[in-house]
Amino acid sequence: MSTHPKIHQPDESAPWPRRHSRQIHVGSVPVGGAAPVTVQSMTNTDTRDPKATVKQIQELANLGCQLIRVAVPDMKAAKCLAPIMQRISLPLIADIHFNADLALAALDAGVQGVRINPGNISSAKKLRTIALKAASSGAAVRIGVNGGSLEKSIRKQYDDRATPAALVESALRQCRQFEEWGCRNIKVSLKSSSPTGTVEACRRFAAASDHPLHLGLTEAGPPETGALKSAVVLGTLLMEGIGDTVRVSLTGNPRQEVIVAKRILAACGLHSGSPDIISCPTCGRTEIDLNSLVREVEEEVLRLEKLGGRIGLKTIAVMGCSVNGPGEAQDADLGIAGGKGKGAFFENGSIVCTLPEKELKAKLLEEIRAHTTFPEA
Repeated sequence: MSTHPKIHQPDESAPWPRRHSRQIHVGSVPVGGAAPVTVQSMTNTDTRDPKATVKQIQELANLGCQLIRVAVPDMKAAKCLAPIMQRISLPLIADIHFNADLALAALDAGVQGVRINPGNISSAKKLRTIALKAASSGAAVRIGVNGGSLEKSIRKQYDDRATPAALVESALRQCRQFEEWGCRNIKVSLKSSSPTGTVEACRRFAAASDHPLHLGLTEAGPPETGALKSAVVLGTLLMEGIGDTVRVSLTGNPRQEVIVAKRILAACGLHSGSPDIISCPTCGRTEIDLNSLVREVEEEVLRLEKLGGRIGLKTIAVMGCSVNGPGEAQDADLGIAGGKGKGAFFENGSIVCTLPEKELKAKLLEEIRAHTTFPEA
């Protein structure tokens, strides 16, 4: 484990140097090193219901999710992992708490990764068994350190406080132990419900280790506030070059997690395949249904990307009036600006034509498709 990681530019599309981390694989997906930052989510279906779980995984994959995690609360859920894996294309990560036997059962089922929290599996003997089995199978292990479940010895050392330093010490200790047991396919997450505490913990770990880092804010909350807090945490770290996988943890349907995660990566310049969709906040001058227009443009972009399309546009603008039209969105590749019963379609800041309101959406979507290329079959 390196103590002074090098800073280099492994991802040519990244707008700033990324932290050097060793590369591992979660199934076929590379994590760390020169690999792009990947999007992860977690199902909220009952894993003991394979049909519902597979359906949700497929929906998330279609939105751009690249790694998927499922809860494994008992042996019945563990026995459903194999049939789930047979019907999905994403690498499957089993989320384990408290019961080491569930981790072993998941590895026996052939999962590509397990997420364990050593703070709630106290037996070193059982942790060693997990490490040995993961090493022999090639599965990745995410060592997840959470503020609410630190080892007792660490909490005692830090006056029963889950400080960033305590989180980092726990993670480094567990990484060393797993490596001694022969398990090196490791990535790490350090999370608390405090945005500032999470950022500081990840910064400290990034300076002390070259293990890949999974970023997220635990217990982020409902969609609006959770997305905001997650954007602050993930955006801060990603723009410092820290982070190899991300999850936006939101209460509700995980579809929103994937969409928000992709938008955060795009805003940080780390998801070059997806255009930035900008729209005005609306005001009394807005005389078209801007909310519906923006939503349908987003959905079409996601649909095209799901089909493997690469959209050759950096920015798409959906504006509510001429004030926020080509002038304020002059750097957009394509855009529309609404008016009363009509609107302007513009390219690169210049108006191309004026159309009735009912034709605006069709024109914009047609042009987006025209700028989309697909790989040859």
